[in-house]
Amino acid sequence: MKKAMKLVSLVLAVVMLLGCLAACSSKSATTDSTASTDTASTDTAASDSSEASSDGGEIVIALISNTTGDYAQYGQPVRDGAMLYINQLNAKGGINGKQVKVLEYDDKGDGVEAVNAYNLACDNGITAVFGATLTGTTIALADATYEDNMPQVTASATATGVTVIDPADPESEIRPNVFRACFIDPYQGEKMANYAVEKLSAKTAAVFYQTGNDYSEGLMNAFVAKAAELGLEIVDTEAFAEGDKDFKAQMTNIAAADPDVVFAPIYYAEAGLAITAARAAGCDAVFMGGDGFGSVKNYASADDLEGSVYCSGYAPGTDSVKQFEEDYKAAYNVDEIPNMFAPLAYDAAMLLCEGLKAAEAQGLTAGTDEYKQAVIDAIKTMDGTEGITGSYAFDEFNNPIKPVAIIELTGGNEVYQEMF
Repeated sequence: MKKAMKLVSLVLAVVMLLGCLAACSSKSATTDSTASTDTASTDTAASDSSEASSDGGEIVIALISNTTGDYAQYGQPVRDGAMLYINQLNAKGGINGKQVKVLEYDDKGDGVEAVNAYNLACDNGITAVFGATLTGTTIALADATYEDNMPQVTASATATGVTVIDPADPESEIRPNVFRACFIDPYQGEKMANYAVEKLSAKTAAVFYQTGNDYSEGLMNAFVAKAAELGLEIVDTEAFAEGDKDFKAQMTNIAAADPDVVFAPIYYAEAGLAITAARAAGCDAVFMGGDGFGSVKNYASADDLEGSVYCSGYAPGTDSVKQFEEDYKAAYNVDEIPNMFAPLAYDAAMLLCEGLKAAEAQGLTAGTDEYKQAVIDAIKTMDGTEGITGSYAFDEFNNPIKPVAIIELTGGNEVYQEMF
């Protein structure tokens, strides 16, 4: 009887233990599934890595962008422009008879989210990365891809630190795996200082920038250095921190300095607030910005914005982009191209896919180290590859060599003026 009781007790203990383990396993699986859903914007991100990388009919890449959050007005057009190119490519047969499979992730404009998305994408067998969109997020992502020598192309991240590990060190190594379709921050700052002097006949300037922001500080420093070289006097410098929305004090100071131009290398939402506050303070200077000004027309009145200018990587309405504009409007049922980030993303996707074509032509296996290096080598050695925003060749820092488009706010619209 005692032996029977012991046996029953033992069986019950085993049953309870198995039930506990099953419950723990179920909780873990639920947690993992939730994390994947939060990070990935499509079900494709949950595909099995071995199937994705070994299937002869697919080449798997990741697309990481901020399609939600404060700056989704940049991230969504980047996603849409890239997918337009890839969908068109796949409709024509893909690359070497293989479809380009895209695993999409929303990084929400956060560097940690971008790296988490990349790690998840690697688990799912990718062979290249498109992204990210914002400068800080892209640098965080580039740190991760550099370690793996993973081919990465960004459409829009302009800071020197995207491709150069330590921009402050003249002897710094570059990230040889990272490329961009846009021009860099110093180039924009220098161009706008030149434009202020040569086209606007400016003698004095004020600067308004965001502290702790790689993009804003990069443009600001380049503008100030070039201004000194050109004899353009900086009469006031004002700054704000991330999250600030009230710029009355800074704009009052700028108005008192009475500059000919105000260079504000900031993003569209803050630019709209700053220009509105400046006009209220009595400042009638011409506001100038970098490519972050794109879509500023939606964030201030037409009267306040009138005459403001910014540089862009995209010349809307020109022959080179006409077909793209028609295709984009039809694909996404919109009346206009939202900003320059969509065409730049179209070009960035083209650059990445040209690299994939080169690796495929060599008969290499997607996902291998040799394949990734072949993609990188092909992009690096491009010389005059035609995109819709210009022709592409790359300098020693993996930056494209191309002119800028000047956009002016006229009657509430962002109107292309000239290549400069």
